[in-house]
Amino acid sequence: MDIRLDVTMLPQPDDSSCGPTCLHAVYDYYGLRRPLPEIISEIEFLDKGGTLGVVLANHALGSGFNVTLCTYNLMIFDPTWFNRGVNLAERLRKRFAFTGSRKQRFAIKQYLQFLAGGGTIKFEDMTRRLLTGFLEKNIPIITGLNSTFLYRSSRVFAETMRDDDIRGRVEGHFVVLSGYERSSRVVAIADPYSRNPFTGNTSYRIGIDRVINAILLGVMTYDANFIIIEPQPT
Repeated sequence: MDIRLDVTMLPQPDDSSCGPTCLHAVYDYYGLRRPLPEIISEIEFLDKGGTLGVVLANHALGSGFNVTLCTYNLMIFDPTWFNRGVNLAERLRKRFAFTGSRKQRFAIKQYLQFLAGGGTIKFEDMTRRLLTGFLEKNIPIITGLNSTFLYRSSRVFAETMRDDDIRGRVEGHFVVLSGYERSSRVVAIADPYSRNPFTGNTSYRIGIDRVINAILLGVMTYDANFIIIEPQPT
Protein backbone atom coordinates (compact mmCIF):
# COMPACT_ATOMS: atom_id res chain seq x y z
CA MET A 1 0.00 0.00 0.00
CA ASP A 2 1.33 3.44 -0.93
CA ILE A 3 1.59 6.08 1.81
CA ARG A 4 0.73 9.72 1.16
CA LEU A 5 0.66 12.21 4.01
CA ASP A 6 -0.94 15.61 3.48
CA VAL A 7 2.08 17.78 4.26
CA THR A 8 2.00 21.32 2.90
CA MET A 9 5.45 22.87 2.59
CA LEU A 10 6.05 26.59 2.13
CA PRO A 11 9.20 27.77 0.34
CA GLN A 12 11.89 28.74 2.83
CA PRO A 13 12.22 32.54 2.92
CA ASP A 14 16.04 32.54 2.98
CA ASP A 15 19.02 30.19 2.76
CA SER A 16 19.15 29.53 6.52
CA SER A 17 15.53 28.76 7.36
CA CYS A 18 14.97 25.27 5.92
CA GLY A 19 14.76 23.78 9.43
CA PRO A 20 12.03 25.99 10.89
CA THR A 21 10.15 25.84 7.57
CA CYS A 22 10.04 22.05 7.89
CA LEU A 23 8.92 22.42 11.50
CA HIS A 24 6.14 24.75 10.36
CA ALA A 25 4.96 22.15 7.83
CA VAL A 26 4.78 19.38 10.45
CA TYR A 27 2.99 21.65 12.93
CA ASP A 28 0.48 22.50 10.22
CA TYR A 29 0.02 18.80 9.44
CA TYR A 30 -1.01 18.22 13.06
CA GLY A 31 -3.30 21.24 13.11
CA LEU A 32 -1.06 23.66 14.99
CA ARG A 33 -1.35 26.92 13.05
CA ARG A 34 1.66 29.15 13.64
CA PRO A 35 2.96 31.84 11.28
CA LEU A 36 6.27 30.80 9.73
CA PRO A 37 8.04 34.10 10.61
CA GLU A 38 7.06 33.58 14.24
CA ILE A 39 8.58 30.09 14.33
CA ILE A 40 11.76 31.32 12.63
CA SER A 41 12.10 34.07 15.25
CA GLU A 42 12.00 31.45 18.02
CA ILE A 43 14.70 29.18 16.57
CA GLU A 44 18.32 29.61 17.65
CA PHE A 45 20.64 29.72 14.64
CA LEU A 46 24.31 28.92 14.33
CA ASP A 47 26.85 31.70 13.85
CA LYS A 48 27.30 30.83 10.17
CA GLY A 49 23.61 30.28 9.49
CA GLY A 50 21.30 27.31 9.70
CA THR A 51 20.38 25.36 12.79
CA LEU A 52 20.53 21.84 14.22
CA GLY A 53 17.90 19.15 14.33
CA VAL A 54 17.99 19.07 18.11
CA VAL A 55 17.07 22.77 18.20
CA LEU A 56 13.97 21.97 16.14
CA ALA A 57 13.27 19.03 18.44
CA ASN A 58 13.46 21.29 21.50
CA HIS A 59 11.02 23.71 19.92
CA ALA A 60 8.58 20.87 19.26
CA LEU A 61 8.89 19.72 22.88
CA GLY A 62 8.14 23.24 24.02
CA SER A 63 5.09 23.26 21.75
CA GLY A 64 3.61 20.27 23.57
CA PHE A 65 4.59 17.38 21.30
CA ASN A 66 6.26 14.06 22.05
CA VAL A 67 9.59 14.02 20.23
CA THR A 68 12.07 11.28 19.38
CA LEU A 69 15.39 12.08 17.77
CA CYS A 70 17.19 9.27 15.91
CA THR A 71 20.86 10.18 15.56
CA TYR A 72 23.82 8.98 13.51
CA ASN A 73 26.09 11.82 14.61
CA LEU A 74 29.24 10.04 15.74
CA MET A 75 31.03 13.37 16.16
CA ILE A 76 29.12 13.73 19.41
CA PHE A 77 27.55 10.38 20.28
CA ASP A 78 29.52 7.21 20.92
CA PRO A 79 27.65 4.00 19.98
CA THR A 80 28.37 2.52 23.43
CA TRP A 81 26.40 5.33 25.05
CA PHE A 82 23.23 3.56 23.92
CA ASN A 83 24.02 0.32 25.72
CA ARG A 84 21.73 -0.65 28.57
CA GLY A 85 22.62 1.00 31.85
CA VAL A 86 24.58 3.91 30.38
CA ASN A 87 23.53 7.39 31.54
CA LEU A 88 23.39 9.31 28.26
CA ALA A 89 23.14 12.75 29.86
CA GLU A 90 26.18 12.02 32.01
CA ARG A 91 28.24 10.99 28.99
CA LEU A 92 27.17 14.14 27.14
CA ARG A 93 28.24 16.31 30.07
CA LYS A 94 31.65 14.63 30.09
CA ARG A 95 31.96 15.15 26.33
CA PHE A 96 31.04 18.81 26.86
CA ALA A 97 33.85 19.22 29.41
CA PHE A 98 36.34 17.57 27.05
CA THR A 99 35.62 19.18 23.69
CA GLY A 100 37.01 22.55 22.70
CA SER A 101 34.65 22.84 19.72
CA ARG A 102 32.23 25.74 20.13
CA LYS A 103 29.73 24.07 17.78
CA GLN A 104 29.87 20.77 19.66
CA ARG A 105 29.37 22.53 22.99
CA PHE A 106 26.33 24.33 21.59
CA ALA A 107 24.92 21.05 20.26
CA ILE A 108 25.55 19.19 23.53
CA LYS A 109 23.75 21.90 25.52
CA GLN A 110 20.78 21.46 23.20
CA TYR A 111 20.85 17.66 23.58
CA LEU A 112 20.95 17.97 27.36
CA GLN A 113 18.01 20.37 27.26
CA PHE A 114 16.17 17.90 25.02
CA LEU A 115 16.69 15.00 27.43
CA ALA A 116 15.74 17.13 30.45
CA GLY A 117 12.54 18.16 28.66
CA GLY A 118 11.43 14.56 28.17
CA GLY A 119 12.77 13.95 24.67
CA THR A 120 14.03 10.53 23.55
CA ILE A 121 17.28 9.93 21.64
CA LYS A 122 17.70 6.65 19.75
CA PHE A 123 20.59 5.04 17.88
CA GLU A 124 19.34 2.36 15.47
CA ASP A 125 20.41 0.93 12.13
CA MET A 126 19.12 3.10 9.29
CA THR A 127 16.90 0.87 7.15
CA ARG A 128 14.00 1.22 4.76
CA ARG A 129 11.79 -0.42 7.34
CA LEU A 130 12.77 2.09 10.02
CA LEU A 131 11.70 5.03 7.86
CA THR A 132 8.59 3.50 6.33
CA GLY A 133 7.41 2.27 9.73
CA PHE A 134 6.85 5.86 10.88
CA LEU A 135 5.19 6.86 7.62
CA GLU A 136 2.82 3.88 7.92
CA LYS A 137 1.71 5.36 11.25
CA ASN A 138 0.95 8.66 9.46
CA ILE A 139 3.94 10.36 11.05
CA PRO A 140 5.93 12.71 8.77
CA ILE A 141 9.69 12.71 9.32
CA ILE A 142 11.87 15.80 9.52
CA THR A 143 15.39 14.83 8.53
CA GLY A 144 18.71 16.60 8.39
CA LEU A 145 20.77 15.37 5.47
CA ASN A 146 23.53 16.08 2.99
CA SER A 147 21.86 18.00 0.16
CA THR A 148 24.97 17.87 -2.02
CA PHE A 149 24.56 14.09 -2.16
CA LEU A 150 20.76 14.18 -2.39
CA TYR A 151 20.73 16.70 -5.23
CA ARG A 152 23.93 15.43 -6.89
CA SER A 153 24.91 19.08 -7.04
CA SER A 154 28.26 20.82 -6.95
CA ARG A 155 29.91 21.72 -3.69
CA VAL A 156 29.60 25.39 -2.70
CA PHE A 157 32.43 27.83 -1.97
CA ALA A 158 31.65 29.51 1.36
CA GLU A 159 33.07 32.95 0.54
CA THR A 160 30.91 33.45 -2.55
CA MET A 161 28.14 30.87 -1.97
CA ARG A 162 28.59 29.81 -5.59
CA ASP A 163 29.08 26.34 -7.01
CA ASP A 164 32.74 25.35 -6.92
CA ASP A 165 33.67 21.71 -7.36
CA ILE A 166 37.32 22.36 -6.38
CA ARG A 167 37.18 24.75 -3.41
CA GLY A 168 33.61 24.07 -2.33
CA ARG A 169 32.16 22.32 0.71
CA VAL A 170 29.13 20.07 0.99
CA GLU A 171 25.85 21.56 2.13
CA GLY A 172 23.39 20.41 4.80
CA HIS A 173 19.62 20.75 4.56
CA PHE A 174 16.32 19.80 6.20
CA VAL A 175 13.41 18.18 4.38
CA VAL A 176 10.25 16.30 5.39
CA LEU A 177 9.63 12.71 4.29
CA SER A 178 5.91 12.58 3.59
CA GLY A 179 5.15 9.36 1.73
CA TYR A 180 6.36 6.10 0.21
CA GLU A 181 5.59 4.02 -2.90
CA ARG A 182 6.40 0.40 -2.21
CA SER A 183 6.46 -0.82 -5.80
CA SER A 184 9.09 1.70 -6.89
CA ARG A 185 10.76 2.18 -3.48
CA VAL A 186 10.39 5.92 -3.85
CA VAL A 187 10.02 8.44 -1.02
CA ALA A 188 7.84 11.54 -1.30
CA ILE A 189 9.75 14.58 -0.10
CA ALA A 190 8.43 17.97 0.96
CA ASP A 191 11.41 20.24 0.42
CA PRO A 192 11.42 23.90 1.52
CA TYR A 193 14.10 24.68 -1.08
CA SER A 194 11.81 25.42 -4.03
CA ARG A 195 14.76 25.84 -6.41
CA ASN A 196 15.82 22.23 -5.96
CA PRO A 197 17.11 20.54 -9.14
CA PHE A 198 14.32 17.96 -9.34
CA THR A 199 11.10 19.91 -9.84
CA GLY A 200 11.66 23.57 -9.02
CA ASN A 201 8.91 23.39 -6.39
CA THR A 202 8.51 21.99 -2.89
CA SER A 203 7.46 18.44 -3.76
CA TYR A 204 9.18 15.54 -5.50
CA ARG A 205 9.89 11.82 -5.23
CA ILE A 206 13.25 10.08 -5.03
CA GLY A 207 14.61 6.59 -4.35
CA ILE A 208 14.71 5.60 -0.70
CA ASP A 209 18.28 4.30 -0.89
CA ARG A 210 19.57 7.71 -1.95
CA VAL A 211 17.61 9.33 0.87
CA ILE A 212 19.10 6.92 3.43
CA ASN A 213 22.62 7.61 2.17
CA ALA A 214 22.01 11.37 2.23
CA ILE A 215 20.82 11.17 5.85
CA LEU A 216 23.89 9.20 6.93
CA LEU A 217 26.20 11.58 5.05
CA GLY A 218 24.58 14.42 6.97
CA VAL A 219 27.29 13.81 9.55
CA MET A 220 29.57 15.81 7.22
CA THR A 221 27.42 18.86 7.90
CA TYR A 222 26.54 17.95 11.50
CA ASP A 223 22.97 16.70 11.21
CA ALA A 224 22.82 12.99 10.43
CA ASN A 225 19.48 12.46 12.10
CA PHE A 226 15.73 12.49 11.79
CA ILE A 227 13.07 13.85 14.09
CA ILE A 228 9.80 12.14 14.95
CA ILE A 229 7.17 14.57 16.22
CA GLU A 230 3.87 13.21 17.55
CA PRO A 231 0.94 14.77 19.40
CA GLN A 232 0.52 13.98 23.06
CA PRO A 233 -1.91 11.06 23.56
CA THR A 234 -5.42 12.18 24.43
